Amino acid sequence: MNELPNSIPAAVADALCYLNGEYTPLREARVSVLDRGFLFGDGLYEVVPVYGRRLFRFDEHLARLERSCAKVRITNPHDAPQWLERMRRLIAAQYEASGATDQLIYLQVTRGVAVRDHVMPKDLPPTVFMMASVMKPPTAEQRHAGVACITARDFRWERGDIKSISLLGNVMARQLSADHGAEETVMLRDGFLTEAAASNVWVVKDGALIGPPKSEHVLEGVRFELLRELCEDEGIAYSLRPISEGELLAADELLLSSATKEILPVTRLDGEPVGHGALGGKPGPVYARLYEAYQRAKASQSI
Repeated sequence: MNELPNSIPAAVADALCYLNGEYTPLREARVSVLDRGFLFGDGLYEVVPVYGRRLFRFDEHLARLERSCAKVRITNPHDAPQWLERMRRLIAAQYEASGATDQLIYLQVTRGVAVRDHVMPKDLPPTVFMMASVMKPPTAEQRHAGVACITARDFRWERGDIKSISLLGNVMARQLSADHGAEETVMLRDGFLTEAAASNVWVVKDGALIGPPKSEHVLEGVRFELLRELCEDEGIAYSLRPISEGELLAADELLLSSATKEILPVTRLDGEPVGHGALGGKPGPVYARLYEAYQRAKASQSI
């Protein structure tokens, strides 16, 4: 029975997914309407990039999932070998169906199914869902020319450090940039940079890469540690500290990072060029070095 809307491509609807111990085509997967993920957004997720059919920074993504689980009192339903075996099966199925070697694994863990009550039920079997999709990386033009972003007040909840499926605030923030024909919404809280709707944000000043400090307002992207490693390899100064709105607007370069974007240059912010002089409004040298280093890391840090 096909109950997915016609707007869902057949290739997506037919893709194999994992749901609570079973592998099934996505069009046949069913979750109870009493699932707390559906009723409350009471769940967590991760997105793991796949290059050449190999998982990139798998251990780091799994560690972040474990941190999120602990913060919201959901027991991680699988150990690392179990997650790895299930992901690899989905990667193989997606490759067989589409021929795509670069993919994204989306996994979601909710608290499970229970009578609707705000209080967290104890000892509830979590609902576990996972799927593999074809990766859609930034275009060559976006990498060559950079992308535009806008700024907005960070109006999301206070626990941005938890990778929660409760993403309405992020959806609203991302729609603001879409309404302006921009790639992302860069958010500020009390005059200081936090992150973007679906990306971490980095400022380059005087050749150094600077990111906001780890806090409850910022999701610790897997690329935090990766970029620190790449900066060390490249001899680029790296620090995490509060970044004021003034520093954001005066940046020599501005970068986005995420599982899908990898690292991407922002060349216009609120309609104004990022940077100054001849490099104003163009991708800068720190981006170029980090992008090349990132490509090398993909080949050496995948399993």
